[in-house]
Amino acid sequence: METPYYLIDEQRLLKNLKTIERIRRVSGARFVLALKCFSAWSVFGLLRRYLDGTTSSSPYEARLGREKFGKEVHAYAAAYSPQDIRAVRPIADKIIFNSLSQLRRFAPVLRGRDLGVRVNPGVSYSHFDLADPARRHSRLGVTDTRALVKALGLLKGVMFHFNCENDDFKDLSRHLDLISDVYGPVLRRLEWVSLGGGLSFTKEGYPVGRFTKKIKEFGDRFQVQVYCEPGESVVTGSAELVTTVLDIVRNRIDIAIVDASTEAHMLDLLVYRQSAKVKEAGRGRYRYMVAGRSCLAGDVFGTYRFPRRLKVGSILRFTDAAGYTMVKKNWFNGLKMPAIVVKRRNGRTQVVRRFAYKDFVGSLS
Repeated sequence: METPYYLIDEQRLLKNLKTIERIRRVSGARFVLALKCFSAWSVFGLLRRYLDGTTSSSPYEARLGREKFGKEVHAYAAAYSPQDIRAVRPIADKIIFNSLSQLRRFAPVLRGRDLGVRVNPGVSYSHFDLADPARRHSRLGVTDTRALVKALGLLKGVMFHFNCENDDFKDLSRHLDLISDVYGPVLRRLEWVSLGGGLSFTKEGYPVGRFTKKIKEFGDRFQVQVYCEPGESVVTGSAELVTTVLDIVRNRIDIAIVDASTEAHMLDLLVYRQSAKVKEAGRGRYRYMVAGRSCLAGDVFGTYRFPRRLKVGSILRFTDAAGYTMVKKNWFNGLKMPAIVVKRRNGRTQVVRRFAYKDFVGSLS
């Protein structure tokens, strides 16, 4: 198959979904897919069986959730325009505001609708300041508890999105206890509470049983429907970016240039200054920097060791390439965009989308 392409493996997806199914069944929590992380609707047929719906960060995502996934649609945005409200009003089951000012502004045209607001509890978990929802001067969520209480007549629920790649259950448990203590009087007057996403509960070794018990106790204590909004926890480990080595050059170190790009195809590697995981790499005597084919000098996937020499035509697979990749891919340098390929549970491999010059031209004017 011609590279580059993203390969989504449904059997690997199913492993994560089975974990979510167990948590849902025991805890009573509902799980909605965060489309900002993963929107490859070619596998929504499988995800739909195990998830309760989708959550969005824009009207386009909300519409995608309604048209391609169905079930519950949660709409959220850091700020809505009047046009945005007109777009999400007929398709969203829950409309969540980022501020009380926007809630008050649009509530009159949304009478009878299920409205919520994002709350910033002032605590968070993130490895990166860039992604920390409670960072200094964060614009994300309501911080004034007294003002929140005054607005309860307009609300049916609240969303706490205070984690990013949190694989520390003790930290989550401690923060959930804090939220319970600080916001208890508010929570008892609501119908639902979303705990947001960013929780790595499908990571190997995560105490799923304790997590399940914790969110069940939280829901039972306040008699609310608990929602979780996983993105990466749904798709972690389920996809690869498959590439081919086009050239090998040397500048004090051997550098293998592949037919993909961090800037265009795995942007988070650049944003967070991380290295990609390479399936073929590990211990070995042959050391290579693996770089992308764009003109950006820092377009580098990382430096690795391989058990055998790389050569032109060698296949390299960048693993864990589902979350925040396809939703961020772009046409930088006019590089060929990777196809999207799905390996179905029956073992059949299906090319679900190829991108061509007409798509590049169509993205411009």
